[in-house]
Amino acid sequence: MVTGIIGKKLGMTQIFRPDGTVQPVTVIKAGPCVVVQAKTIEKDGYESVQIGLVEEKPAKVVKPLAGHYKKAGVPPTRLRREVKLAKGADALKAGDQVLVASLFKDGERVDVTGTSRGLGFQGVVKRHHFAGGAATHGSMFHRAPGSIGASSYPSRVIKGMRAAGHMGDERVTTLNLMVEKVDGDQHVLLLRGAVPGARGSYIMVRKAAARKPEPKPQAEKPKKGKK
Repeated sequence: MVTGIIGKKLGMTQIFRPDGTVQPVTVIKAGPCVVVQAKTIEKDGYESVQIGLVEEKPAKVVKPLAGHYKKAGVPPTRLRREVKLAKGADALKAGDQVLVASLFKDGERVDVTGTSRGLGFQGVVKRHHFAGGAATHGSMFHRAPGSIGASSYPSRVIKGMRAAGHMGDERVTTLNLMVEKVDGDQHVLLLRGAVPGARGSYIMVRKAAARKPEPKPQAEKPKKGKK
């Protein structure tokens, strides 16, 4: 089986635990996906599969890409991603389905990769968390970046200087998110907390590469008796 699946972020909600506590979760429409191409060590030098996200509205593709799907015998998809195979897993072939229920289970840890929300052009206070200057006593230095380099030497702005500019719209990966619930009938995945991206954006959900140990409750120390 593969180690990841393509999904679409639907938004956030909350679930109630049996003890009455509330847990915020992100709702993801994960799959169904179909194998478009299977790569082998003999032909490509490594093992992986290319999967495509099956959606209700068919995708329009150019002729060369249409031939790629025709060879696999699957309908064209709008999005394709290449994922690795799990160790010891059976080889997949073009046309096989990848379902979320067969890939993840409740309580499992996953890594989510997506494109963060674009925030446009922002200053250094919001973009890099600069403290800014004084707000009183006649100060006119509030949200300015301050000095960006010496004038005599090197007489230029050093590469990598933090400054105002475009913020967001970057590839972001959130690690070790817990799967709260898997709904195989609806192809829905509920993940604890937030994931990168806006509502309706496409994301990639993979098995956690470096899973952290689950926190264990500490035993309470016995109270000392009064002397």
